[in-house]
Amino acid sequence: MQISSNFDAGNIEVLDCTHANDIQLAIRKDNQSDFYQWFYFRLTGAQGQPCTLKITNAGGAAYVGGFKDYQAVASYDRENWFRVDTQFDGETLSIDHTPITNSIYFAYFAPYSMERHADLIGWASTDSKVMYERLGATLDGQDMDLLIVGDQEKQKKNVWVIARQHPGESMAQWCIEGFLERLLDDADPAARELLNQANVYVVPNMNPDGSRRGHLRTNAVGSNLNREWQNPSAEKSPEVLHVLNKMHSTGVDFCLDMHGDEALPYNFIAGAEGIPAWSDYRQAELDFYKNELMASNPDFQIAKGYDVAPKGTANLTVCTNFIAHTFNCLSMTLEMPFKDTIESPNDVEGWSPARSKHLGASNLGAILRFLQR
Repeated sequence: MQISSNFDAGNIEVLDCTHANDIQLAIRKDNQSDFYQWFYFRLTGAQGQPCTLKITNAGGAAYVGGFKDYQAVASYDRENWFRVDTQFDGETLSIDHTPITNSIYFAYFAPYSMERHADLIGWASTDSKVMYERLGATLDGQDMDLLIVGDQEKQKKNVWVIARQHPGESMAQWCIEGFLERLLDDADPAARELLNQANVYVVPNMNPDGSRRGHLRTNAVGSNLNREWQNPSAEKSPEVLHVLNKMHSTGVDFCLDMHGDEALPYNFIAGAEGIPAWSDYRQAELDFYKNELMASNPDFQIAKGYDVAPKGTANLTVCTNFIAHTFNCLSMTLEMPFKDTIESPNDVEGWSPARSKHLGASNLGAILRFLQR
């Protein structure tokens, strides 16, 4: 038997791989950071053997509550991911599975590789409605990719949709893939009408370095990008700096930032209620959007979510708050679960890439209705 993770987004340290029923592992921390929780590795040579894979440092992970009632995902072909028996005793996360072939992958959530990201950018860039723009480089020298959908020569609203500030939240990029597939579908009347009313700026991956390195939450030098918006720098957070510079050049009339939440088994939206200028008008906008999204996709709900910050107490280093405050627009964070939606569970896949993509597509309709209101 062998355990490996030397591939795109891989993360695991092998402590002992001698006995199939007691494989000892540990998750590697993000570089220059204490954050860790994302894992992704391959087990080979264990066909037909009952395996117990023990992640021994799970009790010190960034969001240890995320392991309660959690099931890891596995795949033989890296396309179809299914949930496997998983237990957490407060210290060790134990994954039990008997592989049916000599090669199987395990992960915290279905990965979205940088290779798939490159395919997404390549596919979208061939569409006549799309203009590709390289905003700059990351600290590891990767490209910061922007897709501009629409006719910039016409005066229209400027809609921004970004994803994966936290690289381990791969469901966010699955969600944006579904959004893009619908947005570029010429046969979809909602997509056509949205592009009549708005230019749409899409950043499918805000954190390429963390994604490739197998990080949970930070970039190449340990910066949490979703705490860098008030004062981004070329040294610590060029990803945010590049995107924010472009936002200032275009203006922002609407912003949706896609994320994943380790602990809460719901899809929900966090707004910018804590900014100093929050008003009844902005609250009505937020409520309208959330209700429209819930009506179009029953996997989304509005009863559960984060506690609402009192007006004037918002952390303005966070993207949603900073954008709402700076551009005086509706700005929101869409959160999806690593586990499953407790009210609409799928016993085989849990929350999955396919369901993330459907939610992304549903947001297109909600954005259109918001602009039409």
